[in-house]
Amino acid sequence: MFKKIVLFAVLMPVWMFCQHSIKGNISPNIGYKNAIIYKISPAQLHYITHAPIDEKGSFNIVLDSTASSGMYKLVYAIPEEEYNFDIIYNAKEDVEFKFNTETGISYQKSIENQLVTSYTISMSLISQDIGNYFVEDSNDTLVLKDIFKNQRKTQSKFETDAKGTIAYHFIKANKPYIPKKYETYDEYINNLKIHFFDHVNFNDTILQSSNFLIERTLNYVFGITTEDKDEASNYITNIDEVNKALKSAKPIIKQKILEVLWQQMADAGYDSVANHISDKYLGQIAKQLNNTELLNRMALFKSLSIGNKAPDFTLRIKQGEEFVSKQLSEIDLAENYIVLFWSSMCSHCLDEIPQLQSHVKKLPKGKIKVIAIGLEDVAENWKKEAIKYPEFLHVLGLNKWENKIAKSYNVKATPTYFLLNKDKKIIAKPFDFEVLEATLSVKL
Repeated sequence: MFKKIVLFAVLMPVWMFCQHSIKGNISPNIGYKNAIIYKISPAQLHYITHAPIDEKGSFNIVLDSTASSGMYKLVYAIPEEEYNFDIIYNAKEDVEFKFNTETGISYQKSIENQLVTSYTISMSLISQDIGNYFVEDSNDTLVLKDIFKNQRKTQSKFETDAKGTIAYHFIKANKPYIPKKYETYDEYINNLKIHFFDHVNFNDTILQSSNFLIERTLNYVFGITTEDKDEASNYITNIDEVNKALKSAKPIIKQKILEVLWQQMADAGYDSVANHISDKYLGQIAKQLNNTELLNRMALFKSLSIGNKAPDFTLRIKQGEEFVSKQLSEIDLAENYIVLFWSSMCSHCLDEIPQLQSHVKKLPKGKIKVIAIGLEDVAENWKKEAIKYPEFLHVLGLNKWENKIAKSYNVKATPTYFLLNKDKKIIAKPFDFEVLEATLSVKL
């Protein structure tokens, strides 16, 4: 027994020595309760552990010797996909930082994270110098050459300092295009675009285990513009270039990046761009990977795109003294229609629908007809609320989100609006009543 105790006493300091921590402070703390740490692999997240966030926004997560080096994701609120950031953990040192949700992150401990942060700041300042030079329309070519020389030296120094570290992967991949001679503004911008992905290895597992590849791609798609094209055309051109850059990437990585791009365009209302991504690139990859769920989502989105006929459903309308059942496609009651998904238990709905009622009353008769679909668990409260809006055509949609009509319109929240023309084609999908009101003033 004595030998076992001695052995434990000898081993304990080694075990303690192998422990490291991720210590942080998040400000302002607006009710954040827990900090959760995941190890990131190219395919998925692996839960490691969590710790409480105190009233001052501080927490301390202890990692034992089983926590290997690599990329980690810290999540501090729900939804997790919005409230998170990546951290380098090399299993050799503690990580300590302060994170302000408005100004960003600063590291007090962790050489590798400090390296990446310092690199990002340094290169951003040089980019500002380049921008200022062109804005001032200076003719002093030596000044610009010196800026490029400084940029080259800074990149080289950080690559040397980071050699052999996880940080090196990000510093190397983020290397910008640096001219070796003077270039005009147009030449420089064109070359920046051409060489944007020169140093990005889409098959680097460290880069795959972070937000880098997605952020780099989004920066290209949304940041590179051509003045003679509209936004949608710009995005389509840039996405075609991204696909070329992804040529050697594995299908699972292509899918991950293109799916984010598709979702961004879908959420932003760029239907034509989202459908370009799915039709030309993402659909083929999803089929190759047998991703039925993604294929179904893209097909549903396309069916609800601007210019397509709205999905049909049954409603009851008054003809003479009787109520008859009609399909949406069959009715001829107005020049335009608003299909509104709402709920009697939704506070936003109860705020916006009276505004909608008031707005519609001001329009000439026959201009707009509102078809209000109440997504409810039970009918009782819906009946009390629906009666307040006699001008609307009402449809009760029981089973709420699982209701057949709601699913055919891919409704995830209430209120949701669809503006249709006389032929029941979708002409707008306003985000809220304010946008709907503005859209009506333009469309009508």
